[in-house]
Amino acid sequence: MILDVRIGGRTRRVEVERQGSRLRVQLDGRAFEADAVEVAPGTYSILLDARALEVRVQPAGDAVHVHAGGEEFLAEVLDPRAWRGKRGGVLKLEGRQQIIAPMPGKVVRLLVKTGDTVEAGQGLLVVEAMKMQNEIRAPKTGKVERLAVSEGQAVNAGEVIAVVA
Repeated sequence: MILDVRIGGRTRRVEVERQGSRLRVQLDGRAFEADAVEVAPGTYSILLDARALEVRVQPAGDAVHVHAGGEEFLAEVLDPRAWRGKRGGVLKLEGRQQIIAPMPGKVVRLLVKTGDTVEAGQGLLVVEAMKMQNEIRAPKTGKVERLAVSEGQAVNAGEVIAVVA
């Protein structure tokens, strides 16, 4: 998963690849290996290149406050899919779109099947996380090319769960 993240007024390119419990992270092209475990809600124990860090994350509107290594900063993920033009219209998505799990949880219901035609904003599946059910919606009008999950399956944040073409 590739993200542009604004940290302290500077935009950084972050690429994250999950390999089991390990993470391979590239920050502006510089590679890191990491292990991350959530030890309490919003608190993570991270082993980054043999350095242990405790990281606390608190929501702050569309951004998050991050406390790490004695420092505090504001981080905002810049999502080009959420760009709005001057008249408030959402940028129209084109081509194949991968839908990723926004949080770890369990797939409790599939609302479509492979081959179904869907409208932008239509529900695709429901993921239960922290005892709340979250409907994952189609980002564009198109056809469900692939469902990568089944009912009852656990998913990790950032995992591809469906593809709409």
